Amino acid sequence: MTQYSEILFDVADGVATITLNRPDRLNAFTTTMLRELVAAFDATDTDDEVRVVIITGAGRGFCAGADLGRGGSTFDATDETRVAERADFETVDGVPRDGGGIVSLRVAASRKPVIVAVNGPAVGVGATMILPADIRLAAESAKFGFVFARRGLVPEAASSWFLPRVVGISKAMEWVATGRVFPAAEALAGGLVSQVVPDAELLATARSIAAEIAENTSAVSVALSRQMLWSMLGASTPWEAHRVDSAAIFRLGQAPDAVEGVTSFLEKRPPKFPGRVGDYLDVVPAWPTRPPDMP
Repeated sequence: MTQYSEILFDVADGVATITLNRPDRLNAFTTTMLRELVAAFDATDTDDEVRVVIITGAGRGFCAGADLGRGGSTFDATDETRVAERADFETVDGVPRDGGGIVSLRVAASRKPVIVAVNGPAVGVGATMILPADIRLAAESAKFGFVFARRGLVPEAASSWFLPRVVGISKAMEWVATGRVFPAAEALAGGLVSQVVPDAELLATARSIAAEIAENTSAVSVALSRQMLWSMLGASTPWEAHRVDSAAIFRLGQAPDAVEGVTSFLEKRPPKFPGRVGDYLDVVPAWPTRPPDMP
């Protein structure tokens, strides 16, 4: 098993829990954390026992954004320290890939549904990395901030694509242009999170949703549905969805999970779906589609 130093990784009852684990720095984001998050999602994708992934933070914060330990050169990709620690990074259009984007696109490509439990401040990349998650929950004490304009930057982690699709362009621009930090109640009203719960109930709520998925649904169905719903956000016509739906229903209608789903319902018993996600990856197009210039 991969050894992690800045995240915790645990699997139990079909649920993988990834905990950002730099509590003394409010789980500030580093290159090490980036690499470990990608490795953790690689692990959950290939583990058939994992049905759902939960991401949360250790201590009193979710993620306070990038670690600012290098001061004014923190975001300078030509800084010697940054060059050395990211020497193996791919480039896009001749520049190093944004680290937050590497994480967010890896989360987006997850074969398993992703639940984020925001347990405290989620600022900068702490706010943008959660956007590709499928379900976002917040503790009452949580705070959010797309603070980039207050740091002389622009939103990263592909959030200029994700954020307007999650909350709408008007709310997205309000939060991005002001760069202000706002409470969980405003995040709920704006659609950034689907529930706000008392701090003590946050993880229990996330685990309850995860258990409902893990115990009652087909892993294949959920994985393919996730790809379909996200990919259709960019479709120009419902005919694109109809094309994909038809192909998926044709294939899955002949598969063992559909037999088990109907049979278990008629027999009034819990289902035991035998399908493996890896056997059905060709049923619908992979998403996000990797550009041809990123081999």
